[in-house]
Amino acid sequence: MRAYYSDTIYDFLQSDSNAILGQLTQKHSHALEELQKNAWLKQITILQDQLNLFKNGHLFFEFSIPRMGKRVDNILIINDLVFVLEFKVGDTNYQKHAIEQVVDYALDLKNFHEGSHKAKLIPILISTQAPAKENIVSRYQDNLFTPLFANESNLSEIISLCLEFSSNHLIEPNDWASSIYKPTPTIIEAAQALYRGHNVQEISRSDSGTINLSKTTDCINEIIESSKTSNKKSICFVTGVPGAGKTLAGLNIANERMKADLDEHAVFLSGNGPLVAVLREALVRYEVSNNKNLTKKQAAIKANAFIQNIHHFRDDNLISKKAPIEKVVVFDEAQRAWTKGQASSFMKRKKGIDDFDMSEPEFLIDVMNRHEDWCTIICLIGGGQEINTGEAGLQEWTEALRNHFSDWKIYYSSLITENTNYISNEISKMWLNENGNEMHDLHLSVSVRSFRSEKLSDFMHNLLELNGDEAKKLYSEIKNDYPLFITRDFNRAKQWLIEKSRGSERFGLVASSGAKRLRPYGIDVKNEIAVEYWFLNDKDDVRSSYFFEDIATEFDIQGLEIDWACMVWGENFYFDENRWNHQSFKGTKFQNINSETDRNYLKNSYRVLLTRARQGMVIYIPEGDGIDHTRNKKYYDGTYQYLKHIGIEELD
Repeated sequence: MRAYYSDTIYDFLQSDSNAILGQLTQKHSHALEELQKNAWLKQITILQDQLNLFKNGHLFFEFSIPRMGKRVDNILIINDLVFVLEFKVGDTNYQKHAIEQVVDYALDLKNFHEGSHKAKLIPILISTQAPAKENIVSRYQDNLFTPLFANESNLSEIISLCLEFSSNHLIEPNDWASSIYKPTPTIIEAAQALYRGHNVQEISRSDSGTINLSKTTDCINEIIESSKTSNKKSICFVTGVPGAGKTLAGLNIANERMKADLDEHAVFLSGNGPLVAVLREALVRYEVSNNKNLTKKQAAIKANAFIQNIHHFRDDNLISKKAPIEKVVVFDEAQRAWTKGQASSFMKRKKGIDDFDMSEPEFLIDVMNRHEDWCTIICLIGGGQEINTGEAGLQEWTEALRNHFSDWKIYYSSLITENTNYISNEISKMWLNENGNEMHDLHLSVSVRSFRSEKLSDFMHNLLELNGDEAKKLYSEIKNDYPLFITRDFNRAKQWLIEKSRGSERFGLVASSGAKRLRPYGIDVKNEIAVEYWFLNDKDDVRSSYFFEDIATEFDIQGLEIDWACMVWGENFYFDENRWNHQSFKGTKFQNINSETDRNYLKNSYRVLLTRARQGMVIYIPEGDGIDHTRNKKYYDGTYQYLKHIGIEELD
């Protein structure tokens, strides 16, 4: 049962408050504080007083909201109305964070709880000591109502107002409560939930996406256990479509292995600096907010041990020649590890090491190879997501194994040898086929990022690959579930984001780091942002995404996501004469990008930007300027016409 307490309103009104409290206490698995006990007693008193007018209906206490790892105080079902009640006992006003909280609970049910998809959901914040507030009952197109406000003496009056919107249709409360819940947490929410002891099944969907995640987790755990018992060193290559949960799978494995055996010292490593900064900060804030005796510095020590920057791991092991303490390491976005040339150049320039002659994959395997008994490396690979100079892709990992570590056991996703996105060299592919173990369960095939449309990544892939007919077909399939528009009006685009978001849903601007001539439009991609503030701070903070002042580039947002995005299409990658044109701005003019590798980096950066919004997106394409040669209209008009030709509708 998802709730601590469930009963009809009639039986609830007849029950003794201490008996109800006893049921709540029995279901509460954590240490019960006096504050919580008193809050429940106050809720029971208020509800027994205020629900006297309503004999038909059902009441739930502490109803689970899995994606957020929390519980809503009460769910009240009357006819076809689902009231989401959040109590703030003793509060004398209606605080902003509390309003967002109750709206977020209602949104969570609307988006992820099957029984609530078509239900009328009414969030009510009950600040018990606050003055009465005038309420206007209104709802959005999806039957979610705007938040209402009550105190301890006027809740019945507000419920009566809402009953005017009720129809003869009756919701069966127990069927509603037990209906399928399919949450898709953000990676930040997932990291926090895993950190506090939930597993991937509890916080993720109960459909094919979670089945896929669970199978991958089980497969990797079996490989680790096999390596451990046979004293072998092993490496796994996990692939997945964009948004399939590779990072979630990696965090889950690191977390599970830490619990399975503390001596393994599992760690999650990422070369994605923004991802590491945001996840660490999110974990630290969560720990501090839930443990008043913990300082931020103390919380950071634990978080920093769980999630580390791969470059710091590398630098530590340059100094020491001993085997690292970790036996299980997860390398997120392993395709971004550096080639031999890039690594050698960096070591010479930044570390003063003149004779470094290994690629980053070779060095990282070499570090783990120092273990005398066993170890396991898990590489999370995103095909077609290399976005920076010197990023090696998967091929460098296979070359290192082939030339230097042939005694390692290799396990790889079945997609790797079937798809040129991963390894283009036929010799490397053939060697992997002959020397590795192909595992179907090491591929995550279902996108869980966009809960509105799992076909979004396929659509964006076909759009970028100029597969117009397939892109048209996919757009027609996703447009009703995933709002996606184009516009030439920047202010309208920003207004649309504000209008679409509800509760604490996050929105912001994203653009290519190479789109330097967006600056005249007030979009400065060269301005470095503080990613932890952009992703985590609230609507009052000018450094947050909500203010539209800081722009996240592909380097800031890769591996992360927001709910609603305005993606600004720059002049560095534009459609003209039936093809994509690639250019970079140097000094006062543009230069064509001729290197095929660099062209792919640029296209991949747009692939990243176009798949970061969970709920919907507007693409802003500037009009250009007839006088300014750096903002030639052809840099924008062709792209606009191409997107329109595919069928993407213009924002009203």
